[in-house]
Amino acid sequence: MLAMRPWRPEERSIVRRGMFGRLTIAVEPAIIALLFGWFGYWIATHGRSDATHNDWIFSIIFLPGAAAFAVYAVVLMQAPLRALRETYQPIFVVDGYVRTRGRDDFSLSGSNGYVAVLTEDRCVACEWPTHGKGDLPFAVQSAMSEFSEFGGIHAIDGKKTGVLPEHFPVLGIGANSPRN
Repeated sequence: MLAMRPWRPEERSIVRRGMFGRLTIAVEPAIIALLFGWFGYWIATHGRSDATHNDWIFSIIFLPGAAAFAVYAVVLMQAPLRALRETYQPIFVVDGYVRTRGRDDFSLSGSNGYVAVLTEDRCVACEWPTHGKGDLPFAVQSAMSEFSEFGGIHAIDGKKTGVLPEHFPVLGIGANSPRN
């Protein structure tokens, strides 16, 4: 059994702002999907009066386009919605160890190793793949850790890891701007 705590409102609001930022991006393909679908339907049912009444063939171009944009809008929202749903799961608090290790035969491409939270008796509580340059060394250090299964390690010995930023701009606008 691991100690756990609920997400604080300010932590959840950061994830919520990120989700709304992604939603603003997903609105565009959703609108395009609606317009393509409407236009494809209109061509199929109305067409031109001076044509040979075979205009429904042109709708074949627009309806798959509408479906593609709709799928794209849904895919854009999957990760943010999952992250928001995960904020209703607990954050675990472990007084144990943090372990890093290099990649293995089952590592995904682009992964440079793994980071794990170990309990006091050195059992793995949770482990996540990491991405970066160079292989991670094998290292174990004692630490008080806060983590969530989806998000990773939030804090080590009270210091935030950056998995969940302290401040997130409204809708994420400017979140990737270079720091001075």
